[in-house]
Amino acid sequence: MHENYQQCIDECLACMKECNHCFDACLKEQDVTMMAQCIRLDRECAEICAIAATAMSRNSPFMNEICTLCAQICEACGNECKNHNSEHCQRCADTCFRCAEACRKMVS
Repeated sequence: MHENYQQCIDECLACMKECNHCFDACLKEQDVTMMAQCIRLDRECAEICAIAATAMSRNSPFMNEICTLCAQICEACGNECKNHNSEHCQRCADTCFRCAEACRKMVS
């Protein structure tokens, strides 16, 4: 059954990876305090993306709720990341928005 959700699973895994990369890169920024909200949302987003991919792969009865929450968190993370000029944040924002769209499409 999870084959029906493969595109969304792939987007969630890509977003998880990009958020983890952004999280790590933000920790290396000169003003880490300024990046605190970005770091926090990167972690939240990476974790919910992993949970969503897992839920879809096992056809969880809660996957619609999980994917709805994933879309909300991805959008929040993308909005925060797009406020920062660094390449890793901009790349993360784009990936988050793609994942949010895929999750919303999956539950519709």
